[in-house]
Amino acid sequence: MSTTTSKKTNNIANISVLTFAVMNITTVLSTRGLAPEAEYGLTSIFYYLFAAVCFLVPVSLVAAELATGWPQKGGVFNWIGAAFGKRMGFVAIYLQWLATTICFPTMLIFIAVSIAFIDKNHAQAIAANKYYILSVVLGIYWFATYTTSKGIKSAAKISAAAGIIGTIIPLLILFISGLIYVFCRDSVDFPIAENQLVPDFHQFHNLVLASSVFLFYSGMEINAVHVQQMDNPSKNYPKAIAIASSLTVVFLVLGTLLISAIVPHNKINLVESLFITYDTVFNYFHMPWMSQVITAAIAIGVFGQITVIVAGPSTGLFQVGQEGYLPKALQKSNGNGVQMPILYVQGLIVTVLSFVLVVLPSVQSAFQILGQLASILYLIMYLMLFSGAIYLRYKSPEVDRPYKIPFGNVGIWFVGLLGLFSSFLALSLSFVPPSQINTGSASSYITMLIILTLVFLLIPLVIYHNRKNTWLPAK
Repeated sequence: MSTTTSKKTNNIANISVLTFAVMNITTVLSTRGLAPEAEYGLTSIFYYLFAAVCFLVPVSLVAAELATGWPQKGGVFNWIGAAFGKRMGFVAIYLQWLATTICFPTMLIFIAVSIAFIDKNHAQAIAANKYYILSVVLGIYWFATYTTSKGIKSAAKISAAAGIIGTIIPLLILFISGLIYVFCRDSVDFPIAENQLVPDFHQFHNLVLASSVFLFYSGMEINAVHVQQMDNPSKNYPKAIAIASSLTVVFLVLGTLLISAIVPHNKINLVESLFITYDTVFNYFHMPWMSQVITAAIAIGVFGQITVIVAGPSTGLFQVGQEGYLPKALQKSNGNGVQMPILYVQGLIVTVLSFVLVVLPSVQSAFQILGQLASILYLIMYLMLFSGAIYLRYKSPEVDRPYKIPFGNVGIWFVGLLGLFSSFLALSLSFVPPSQINTGSASSYITMLIILTLVFLLIPLVIYHNRKNTWLPAK
């Protein structure tokens, strides 16, 4: 008996510190987030470091403790449900799914702009056309849904290959070519002397774009479920998180500062600046064709990411729904085991939100408001996560946690309150219109965010309240 158990343990504990660090880096790191923070120049370093220390690390540590104490399928549903009941657990898993769903249009806008920049002569005119953006967003999303319907394994393979082609390689090329460009130029457009490392906190509205950093770091809790597959998690997990957090911050800071240094501040755009950076660098080296290749690769990379994410977050909601929390119609899957009814609902939400593109003043404003809405919903879930972790230390102290935040209850209070404070701060900032972007009337912007937040929060509560015995699995 003991020999068998030992073999199982050896088979399970096979994720190294470096492997786990890479898993977390690839989950968080994306080229889409570089341009928005380039607005801040040197100040972006402060935002990246603040969000990493006060949010990224606390999320990682709290999620690891909860994942090892409550390892059942369902993730945040089980963790928050154990603390505050199944109703709140259902709200949490719903918010995690919905926040990711709302992010799809911003990811797809990024693809549409990258495709436009393949045609250098008309790139900016095409990228500013809302109807072009809308058609590409909807076309690519529903094609990705069709691809996903063929099976999760094939989508994962596409995503892995596309991630290397469209994220890792373009970032490395940006770092190398961008640094050479900055070194070769006698002067750059980045006014280092005029920038400050610490932001002016009196200019509250200037901090709004910075709150999006928290969304860049979201998703660390997804990989926490694998912490039990590490050897000596109490020692190796913090090492992996330290490596992942440090490298992620370095990559984001370097990429952001290069964009800020290369693109004049008055021309920085939330969607287009990354591609303008490649254009500027490769035109300087008389290789304009190279920026077209990189742009196409980035589009492929984001498409691959979307292909796997289309089904990924909805899987947890599907698993919870099969326990009787969703109508039978949403508990069904196709012959490949893919939860198509939920994906159709997800696609409907993406389609409706995408039409916001036609209503708002610009593509930039649509990009901003959808990103802020996703941040608000995700941050509400994180507030539940941090408070739940603290509460469970007192409610369920007897539950074995292979990984436990050190220093007893003092440790969980410190980490939990740090996460709660930073999440609440980012949540508050998310409702303030940014001064850098024309989002129309400030009152309309705030009203739209408040109404959408309340409506989306009400939906899971209504579903839970009206659940029926017929939704329960057959005995």
